[in-house]
Amino acid sequence: MKTLLVTGFEPFLKYPVNPTQKIADELDGMRIGEYKIHSEILPVDFSQSGDLIVKHIQEIKPDAVLSLGLSGGRYKITPERIAINVSDGPKDNSGYAPVDEPIVEDGADGYFTNMPIRKMVNALKEAGFPAEISNTAGAYLCNNVMYRALHLANTELPDMLAGFIHIPASHELAVEHGRVPSWSHEDLKRAIQVCIEELSES
Repeated sequence: MKTLLVTGFEPFLKYPVNPTQKIADELDGMRIGEYKIHSEILPVDFSQSGDLIVKHIQEIKPDAVLSLGLSGGRYKITPERIAINVSDGPKDNSGYAPVDEPIVEDGADGYFTNMPIRKMVNALKEAGFPAEISNTAGAYLCNNVMYRALHLANTELPDMLAGFIHIPASHELAVEHGRVPSWSHEDLKRAIQVCIEELSES
């Protein structure tokens, strides 16, 4: 059986709940297709999150890494196509706000995911879930984590798959926040399971 590392994030900015944390926690230890899932929750901290995902990969030695991030305001499940070598954005949970900072000095400008994201989107639609490929993961922590995992895959671990999926808010978060579109937790979790099933079949 292969190992899939799934990561979620803690709450951040104006979002008191992060549905990726709950999904990752609930998937931990599950078997989906050919994968056994090992989950980790990452801090919303530029000085820690990238180093931590690299540490988890080196310790767990997964066959694939699928990171999850909240994109409050999106209304579809959106697998990301590319990560760029820059961190820029609002303050993280430690109060730090990078401006035009490279994630890896002398690293590639960007990396495309090596996961079958088109097949994932097609499978999601067939299962009744709104989905589309996203061509920007932004420049905040989600992009940072995606870039670090793909940099490792491209420079040291060529057989490892790595990708990132942004999800909408959960109903729980929407009630707390008040101004974002939302999905039920069960639909969000099931949609990620569909993506993992497609990853296993591909």
